[in-house]
Amino acid sequence: MKSPIRLFGVLVAVAAAAIGAVVPAQAAQSGHAVFVQTNDLEGNGIAAYHRSADGTLSYVTTYSTGGLGGRAAGAGSDPLASQGSLQVVPEEGLLLAVNAGSDTISVFQVDGDRLQLTQVLPSGGPFPAALAVHDNLVYVLDAGGQGYVSGYRVAGGKLHPIENSTRTLLLGNADTPFFLGSPAQVGFTPDGGHLIVTTKTHNTVDVFSVGPDGRPSAAPTKNAAGPVPFAFVFDSAGRMVLNYAGTSSLQTFTVNDDNTITAVSTATSDGQIAACWATAAAGFAYASNTGSGSVSQFRVTSGGAVTLVNSVAASGIPGAIDSSAAAGEFLYVQSGTSASVYVFSIGAGGSLTRIQIANVLDGDDQEGIVVI
Repeated sequence: MKSPIRLFGVLVAVAAAAIGAVVPAQAAQSGHAVFVQTNDLEGNGIAAYHRSADGTLSYVTTYSTGGLGGRAAGAGSDPLASQGSLQVVPEEGLLLAVNAGSDTISVFQVDGDRLQLTQVLPSGGPFPAALAVHDNLVYVLDAGGQGYVSGYRVAGGKLHPIENSTRTLLLGNADTPFFLGSPAQVGFTPDGGHLIVTTKTHNTVDVFSVGPDGRPSAAPTKNAAGPVPFAFVFDSAGRMVLNYAGTSSLQTFTVNDDNTITAVSTATSDGQIAACWATAAAGFAYASNTGSGSVSQFRVTSGGAVTLVNSVAASGIPGAIDSSAAAGEFLYVQSGTSASVYVFSIGAGGSLTRIQIANVLDGDDQEGIVVI
């Protein structure tokens, strides 16, 4: 049975946005929280949890996004088939969410483990699936149709569309894309000079340069990659650490000034099935293997080589998908087929010890998690 929140959440959220007091931008720095996107097709919501000092979670409430969740065609454990569908803008105390079923994005002010909906904006295309943040720039990735990226500038606690910032990826998908043919992630390089999109359609890493006005280059450089490039993070040297779902492996690259990428390491497999998501924590990279229901642990050396530390650092996570970490001490992994979040403490040598399984109300279609 659906939560009662589903029946009146949109009206409550809109009313709160209209009459509620504005939460100070610095408020997000107080308290500790984990936010999980339910991605419910009947009414998307953000489940808020208080995060205790020992890493465990206590459910607070679920906030309506004012939009609808979505499911890519053929998707199983990963309805959005993406990484980064829920993001924070730390300097402004904002939480951003995609509404793939209604082609919008939602903006919340954050106060500890409490949220206030302040904006619901058009995403710029069909099936928004991921977000990228760098300083006061935000880009949304629309996975449907040709695939698009569109930019916003953050000012005064709100998102403002950047005129003439939408670019196409020329993917030729349906408006609701097939999960193995959709783009998976959008993200900035650490210096903000490049905007990167991984595309499963053509197995490419598409790289735009970003100008001083916040707009991307007219077209991306399409760099050939391994089978099913999915998520990426960056190491301390600014190298892109990219995972491939097709070979369940990680590989490092430098992103060059001309928007090309150069391999630094060879691809290293974890021997699992479908490593799709990656989180950096405690000097390691943790990959969620949705086909194996496990998490693997990698290390990237100072020279950029990728080494497998533990093929199965954690197991028994049904449909393991997106993850997020807290201060290198705790790892939170969404279970895409059990409407729950698995909580792990990170010990010596990066070892993982499960300390909790937290339920996600109306979380059968969940995807997207952030730690504050």
